[in-house]
Amino acid sequence: MPMIDHITDEQADLIRNAKVFFVASADPTFGDGPNGEGPVNLSPKGAADLQVIDSHTIAYFDYRGSGNETARHTAAGGPITVMVTSFDEDAAIVRLYGHAVAKPLEESVLAEQAEALRAVEMPTPERQVIEISVDCTQTSCGYGVPLYEYQGERSQEERGRRYK
Repeated sequence: MPMIDHITDEQADLIRNAKVFFVASADPTFGDGPNGEGPVNLSPKGAADLQVIDSHTIAYFDYRGSGNETARHTAAGGPITVMVTSFDEDAAIVRLYGHAVAKPLEESVLAEQAEALRAVEMPTPERQVIEISVDCTQTSCGYGVPLYEYQGERSQEERGRRYK
């Protein structure tokens, strides 16, 4: 599939309707990974937090309770990839490639949305907001994506701590 230099309306719709997304980042300053970058950190996220700001910007709430590798990698200038997929009959995948910054909630593009979310109850305290400048995007058909049924978000009590 060809690369596109912005988020299309169709991609934005998929992003807004997805239930999960994945974030991959790498530290460009050390490691034996591709192009001399460090190992890639890959994390699943709840898609309700991923917001399309404009055709070149997305942002999401980053919560406490996991490592802080994405923020560390972005501070070092590393690349970031966000993958959003649908798991229904019309499977599709959108990949967004770019660079990001981690910002305190008060200084982020999501500051106003946070107030509305707090009225409904945020699942865990936010640590920061990851703002991503999208350089290019790519859409694929999702041929290999299995069909899954969304059951809901985990409550704070249900969030696994077994491996922490």
